[in-house]
Amino acid sequence: MNNTEKQHSANEGQFAEIAKQLRQPQGDYAKEVGERMNEGNLQMNLYTIEKLNINPSDRVLEIGMGNGFFVKNILGKNESVAYTGCDFSEAMVREAGTRNEEYLKNKRAGFFLANAEHLSFPDNSFNKIFTVNTIYFWDQPEAVLKELGRVLTPEGVLLIALRPKSVMDHFPMTKFGFNTFSAKDVSALLGQNGFKVIEITEKEEEPLEFFGEKLKNEFMIVCAKKV
Repeated sequence: MNNTEKQHSANEGQFAEIAKQLRQPQGDYAKEVGERMNEGNLQMNLYTIEKLNINPSDRVLEIGMGNGFFVKNILGKNESVAYTGCDFSEAMVREAGTRNEEYLKNKRAGFFLANAEHLSFPDNSFNKIFTVNTIYFWDQPEAVLKELGRVLTPEGVLLIALRPKSVMDHFPMTKFGFNTFSAKDVSALLGQNGFKVIEITEKEEEPLEFFGEKLKNEFMIVCAKKV
Protein backbone atom coordinates (compact mmCIF):
# COMPACT_ATOMS: atom_id res chain seq x y z
CA MET A 1 0.00 0.00 0.00
CA ASN A 2 1.51 3.35 -1.04
CA ASN A 3 1.31 6.56 0.98
CA THR A 4 -1.74 7.86 -0.91
CA GLU A 5 -3.60 4.62 -0.34
CA LYS A 6 -2.67 4.65 3.36
CA GLN A 7 -3.94 8.22 3.71
CA HIS A 8 -7.18 7.32 1.93
CA SER A 9 -7.66 4.31 4.21
CA ALA A 10 -7.04 6.44 7.31
CA ASN A 11 -9.53 9.04 6.12
CA GLU A 12 -12.14 6.35 5.44
CA GLY A 13 -11.86 5.11 9.01
CA GLN A 14 -12.09 8.65 10.34
CA PHE A 15 -15.19 9.43 8.31
CA ALA A 16 -16.84 6.17 9.40
CA GLU A 17 -16.29 7.13 13.04
CA ILE A 18 -17.65 10.64 12.42
CA ALA A 19 -20.77 9.14 10.85
CA LYS A 20 -21.25 6.82 13.83
CA GLN A 21 -20.99 9.71 16.28
CA LEU A 22 -23.33 11.94 14.29
CA ARG A 23 -25.92 9.17 14.30
CA GLN A 24 -25.62 8.49 18.03
CA PRO A 25 -23.08 10.49 20.07
CA GLN A 26 -21.50 8.23 22.68
CA GLY A 27 -18.37 7.61 24.70
CA ASP A 28 -15.58 10.05 25.43
CA TYR A 29 -16.30 12.26 22.42
CA ALA A 30 -20.07 12.61 22.87
CA LYS A 31 -19.93 16.00 24.57
CA GLU A 32 -17.60 17.42 21.93
CA VAL A 33 -19.78 16.02 19.14
CA GLY A 34 -22.83 17.71 20.64
CA GLU A 35 -21.06 21.05 20.76
CA ARG A 36 -19.82 20.71 17.18
CA MET A 37 -23.34 19.92 15.98
CA ASN A 38 -24.62 23.06 17.70
CA GLU A 39 -22.03 25.12 15.87
CA GLY A 40 -22.35 23.46 12.46
CA ASN A 41 -26.15 23.48 12.49
CA LEU A 42 -26.67 26.86 14.15
CA GLN A 43 -28.50 28.62 11.33
CA MET A 44 -30.43 25.47 10.47
CA ASN A 45 -31.77 25.14 14.02
CA LEU A 46 -32.55 28.81 14.49
CA TYR A 47 -34.42 29.05 11.22
CA THR A 48 -36.37 25.87 11.92
CA ILE A 49 -37.44 27.28 15.28
CA GLU A 50 -38.50 30.47 13.53
CA LYS A 51 -40.60 28.42 11.10
CA LEU A 52 -42.29 26.66 14.04
CA ASN A 53 -44.08 29.96 14.67
CA ILE A 54 -44.28 29.37 18.42
CA ASN A 55 -47.54 30.52 20.02
CA PRO A 56 -48.72 30.57 23.65
CA SER A 57 -49.55 27.13 25.09
CA ASP A 58 -47.86 25.24 22.24
CA ARG A 59 -46.79 21.70 23.10
CA VAL A 60 -43.60 21.04 21.17
CA LEU A 61 -41.84 17.73 20.57
CA GLU A 62 -38.32 17.56 19.15
CA ILE A 63 -36.92 14.32 17.77
CA GLY A 64 -33.15 14.22 18.24
CA MET A 65 -32.56 17.29 20.41
CA GLY A 66 -28.86 16.54 20.99
CA ASN A 67 -27.55 18.38 24.05
CA GLY A 68 -30.58 20.67 24.23
CA PHE A 69 -28.70 23.86 23.38
CA PHE A 70 -31.62 25.36 21.44
CA VAL A 71 -34.37 24.60 23.97
CA LYS A 72 -34.02 28.11 25.41
CA ASN A 73 -34.83 29.55 21.98
CA ILE A 74 -38.18 27.77 22.05
CA LEU A 75 -39.21 28.19 25.67
CA GLY A 76 -38.08 31.79 25.66
CA LYS A 77 -40.87 32.64 23.24
CA ASN A 78 -43.63 32.38 25.85
CA GLU A 79 -43.89 31.12 29.44
CA SER A 80 -46.87 28.90 28.60
CA VAL A 81 -44.98 26.84 25.99
CA ALA A 82 -44.04 23.26 26.95
CA TYR A 83 -41.17 21.34 25.33
CA THR A 84 -40.32 17.65 25.13
CA GLY A 85 -37.12 16.32 23.60
CA CYS A 86 -36.32 12.73 22.63
CA ASP A 87 -32.98 11.28 21.62
CA PHE A 88 -31.60 7.75 21.43
CA SER A 89 -28.20 8.85 22.71
CA GLU A 90 -27.98 8.45 26.49
CA ALA A 91 -25.13 10.97 26.55
CA MET A 92 -27.22 13.63 24.82
CA VAL A 93 -30.21 13.08 27.12
CA ARG A 94 -27.92 13.61 30.13
CA GLU A 95 -26.34 16.72 28.59
CA ALA A 96 -29.73 18.19 27.71
CA GLY A 97 -30.99 17.68 31.25
CA THR A 98 -27.92 19.31 32.77
CA ARG A 99 -28.04 22.26 30.39
CA ASN A 100 -31.76 22.87 30.99
CA GLU A 101 -32.00 22.10 34.70
CA GLU A 102 -34.20 25.09 35.47
CA TYR A 103 -36.69 24.19 32.75
CA LEU A 104 -36.84 20.66 34.16
CA LYS A 105 -37.47 21.96 37.67
CA ASN A 106 -40.41 24.09 36.60
CA LYS A 107 -41.71 21.27 34.40
CA ARG A 108 -41.58 23.25 31.19
CA ALA A 109 -39.22 20.74 29.59
CA GLY A 110 -38.69 16.99 29.62
CA PHE A 111 -35.97 14.86 28.01
CA PHE A 112 -36.40 11.19 27.19
CA LEU A 113 -34.28 8.36 25.87
CA ALA A 114 -36.36 7.01 23.00
CA ASN A 115 -36.38 5.64 19.50
CA ALA A 116 -38.69 7.67 17.25
CA GLU A 117 -40.40 4.46 16.13
CA HIS A 118 -41.72 3.92 19.66
CA LEU A 119 -42.74 7.00 21.66
CA SER A 120 -44.26 6.63 25.13
CA PHE A 121 -46.71 9.52 24.78
CA PRO A 122 -50.52 9.42 24.43
CA ASP A 123 -52.20 10.15 21.11
CA ASN A 124 -52.51 13.84 20.19
CA SER A 125 -49.93 14.96 22.78
CA PHE A 126 -48.23 17.67 20.72
CA ASN A 127 -49.40 20.33 18.30
CA LYS A 128 -45.90 20.95 16.89
CA ILE A 129 -43.20 18.39 16.13
CA PHE A 130 -39.84 19.08 14.55
CA THR A 131 -36.58 17.34 13.86
CA VAL A 132 -33.24 18.60 12.54
CA ASN A 133 -30.78 16.34 10.71
CA THR A 134 -32.22 13.03 11.91
CA ILE A 135 -34.15 11.71 8.92
CA TYR A 136 -30.95 10.27 7.43
CA PHE A 137 -30.79 7.79 10.31
CA TRP A 138 -34.38 6.56 10.37
CA ASP A 139 -34.10 2.82 9.77
CA GLN A 140 -37.85 2.56 9.20
CA PRO A 141 -39.11 6.01 8.14
CA GLU A 142 -42.64 4.74 7.60
CA ALA A 143 -42.79 3.57 11.22
CA VAL A 144 -41.39 6.88 12.46
CA LEU A 145 -43.94 8.91 10.53
CA LYS A 146 -46.77 6.70 11.73
CA GLU A 147 -45.67 7.30 15.32
CA LEU A 148 -45.25 11.04 14.81
CA GLY A 149 -48.70 11.17 13.26
CA ARG A 150 -50.11 9.36 16.27
CA VAL A 151 -48.77 11.81 18.85
CA LEU A 152 -49.50 14.91 16.72
CA THR A 153 -52.83 16.68 17.12
CA PRO A 154 -55.17 16.68 14.08
CA GLU A 155 -54.36 20.31 13.27
CA GLY A 156 -50.71 20.05 14.27
CA VAL A 157 -47.65 20.60 12.10
CA LEU A 158 -44.50 18.56 11.47
CA LEU A 159 -41.25 20.21 10.38
CA ILE A 160 -38.37 18.14 9.01
CA ALA A 161 -35.11 20.01 8.52
CA LEU A 162 -32.34 18.38 6.49
CA ARG A 163 -29.58 18.98 4.03
CA PRO A 164 -30.69 17.87 0.56
CA LYS A 165 -29.30 14.87 -1.28
CA SER A 166 -27.49 17.17 -3.74
CA VAL A 167 -25.42 18.42 -0.80
CA MET A 168 -25.21 15.36 1.45
CA ASP A 169 -23.94 13.00 -1.22
CA HIS A 170 -20.77 15.10 -1.53
CA PHE A 171 -19.91 14.88 2.19
CA PRO A 172 -17.32 12.14 2.77
CA MET A 173 -18.98 10.60 5.85
CA THR A 174 -22.46 10.14 4.41
CA LYS A 175 -21.67 6.87 2.66
CA PHE A 176 -21.39 5.32 6.12
CA GLY A 177 -24.99 4.70 7.16
CA PHE A 178 -26.75 7.83 5.90
CA ASN A 179 -29.91 7.82 3.79
CA THR A 180 -30.13 11.02 1.76
CA PHE A 181 -33.23 12.73 0.38
CA SER A 182 -34.22 15.33 -2.19
CA ALA A 183 -37.21 17.59 -1.60
CA LYS A 184 -39.16 15.30 -3.92
CA ASP A 185 -38.14 12.23 -1.90
CA VAL A 186 -39.26 13.75 1.41
CA SER A 187 -42.54 14.96 -0.09
CA ALA A 188 -43.28 11.50 -1.46
CA LEU A 189 -42.41 9.83 1.84
CA LEU A 190 -44.68 12.17 3.77
CA GLY A 191 -47.47 11.84 1.23
CA GLN A 192 -47.37 8.06 1.46
CA ASN A 193 -47.52 8.10 5.25
CA GLY A 194 -50.40 10.31 6.31
CA PHE A 195 -49.02 13.81 5.76
CA LYS A 196 -49.47 16.59 3.23
CA VAL A 197 -46.58 18.96 2.51
CA ILE A 198 -47.67 22.59 2.81
CA GLU A 199 -44.33 24.38 2.40
CA ILE A 200 -40.70 23.72 1.55
CA THR A 201 -38.10 26.37 2.40
CA GLU A 202 -34.54 26.20 1.10
CA LYS A 203 -31.60 28.17 2.45
CA GLU A 204 -28.00 28.35 1.24
CA GLU A 205 -25.14 28.58 3.76
CA GLU A 206 -21.40 29.18 3.65
CA PRO A 207 -19.49 26.26 2.06
CA LEU A 208 -18.08 23.57 4.34
CA GLU A 209 -14.43 22.60 4.11
CA PHE A 210 -13.12 19.03 4.23
CA PHE A 211 -9.35 18.56 3.99
CA GLY A 212 -8.91 21.74 1.97
CA GLU A 213 -11.88 21.19 -0.33
CA LYS A 214 -14.88 23.53 -0.07
CA LEU A 215 -18.25 21.85 -0.54
CA LYS A 216 -21.64 23.40 -1.25
CA ASN A 217 -23.81 23.72 1.85
CA GLU A 218 -27.52 24.38 2.17
CA PHE A 219 -30.54 23.09 4.06
CA MET A 220 -34.27 22.76 3.57
CA ILE A 221 -37.23 22.71 5.92
CA VAL A 222 -40.26 20.65 4.94
CA CYS A 223 -43.48 21.60 6.70
CA ALA A 224 -46.41 19.17 6.65
CA LYS A 225 -49.81 18.53 8.22
CA LYS A 226 -51.73 15.34 8.86
CA VAL A 227 -54.32 14.29 6.28
